[in-house]
Amino acid sequence: MPSNASKEWSGTFKELEEKRAKLKRQIRYQMDEHEKLDKNESADEVRKQRTAQTIETLNKAHDKIDTFLKKADAAPRMGTGKRPQEVKSNITDNESAKMTTSKGTIQGYNGVAAVDKKHQVIVDAQVFGSGQEHHTLQPVLESIQARFQRLAISEDILKAQTIITADTGFSNESNNEYLHDNHINAYIPDNQFRSRDPKFNEQKQKYGKRHQDNKVSKVELIPANEFNFDPINMTCVCPMGEAMWETWRRTEPSGGTRIGFEGKIRACRGCEKKQQCLRNPASPDKPKGHGRIVSFLIDDKPRPPNFTDWMRLRVDSPKGKQIYSHRMSVVEPVFGNIGTNKNLKRFSLRGKNKVQGQWYLFCLIHNIEKLKNYGQLAA
Repeated sequence: MPSNASKEWSGTFKELEEKRAKLKRQIRYQMDEHEKLDKNESADEVRKQRTAQTIETLNKAHDKIDTFLKKADAAPRMGTGKRPQEVKSNITDNESAKMTTSKGTIQGYNGVAAVDKKHQVIVDAQVFGSGQEHHTLQPVLESIQARFQRLAISEDILKAQTIITADTGFSNESNNEYLHDNHINAYIPDNQFRSRDPKFNEQKQKYGKRHQDNKVSKVELIPANEFNFDPINMTCVCPMGEAMWETWRRTEPSGGTRIGFEGKIRACRGCEKKQQCLRNPASPDKPKGHGRIVSFLIDDKPRPPNFTDWMRLRVDSPKGKQIYSHRMSVVEPVFGNIGTNKNLKRFSLRGKNKVQGQWYLFCLIHNIEKLKNYGQLAA
């Protein structure tokens, strides 16, 4: 959810330094303009006041960035993962994060809650200032285990084979390895699990695709195998004979190398097959549009089974499908109750500790309501 901080004050240290330099240039320009107006006796007083106000606003913005960058403990904020990279800092609340959601990009926190199936009582709640969710699984499970031990409910609730389900945002190789090695009875699907289930084969045709606007369906696109890829010279030519240029390379989990090519915008703009080739045919007409993008896998080496394969087999089994089918009805009503009935649309405080307290408060109210409705059964 959004927090009490603006995403406009976010950026890497390099971006913030560039913004500070830009503000300094704007201040210098406005000062020159103000000086010219002062020398001109016939100049409009209102214009002079407006220029002075602009200088004051720019100075405040410049000083805000300058103070943040010059703090004694100022350092680039690093993301999570095996190879952490710098993520955007925020001048107002540097413990919050810039996140991409279904409702656009926000500056905020992830409110995570673990809920029991029978009565939807929240057994653990935490907030994380990060756009990704996968790194939150282990701390949440460890917090649940410690709480159940402290309350003398169970010495080891996870080793007791309590069933754990979580959505695809928590799925990665590291989490699956942790679950496997600790013998935790969990079902966490990857983001391709529906495509492997025959029940969902006709879902797109029946219900359509969300947010498709004027985009061409993937099924209708000219496939990548119709592009002339030369793995010896590492070149690619589109079906209309236009050369494409290599844009990226990456190593796949299988051990192979995937190479991406992009068509030249000038060629794609006037192409007669634009409607059948581009996912968004209008994009080449935009100033920063892209041509057709395709990728090819080379040196596809066999690999040994990994922990993601282990989890995939669990989720795709009849038992796994039956267990995971209950997840949405267990936890989503809890978020609906907090967000809609209790009207928590955004965090109003700043700093992780204060936001954590606000999240605890709303989760506590939810649990009190459960105790009111179910009494000792929910307790």
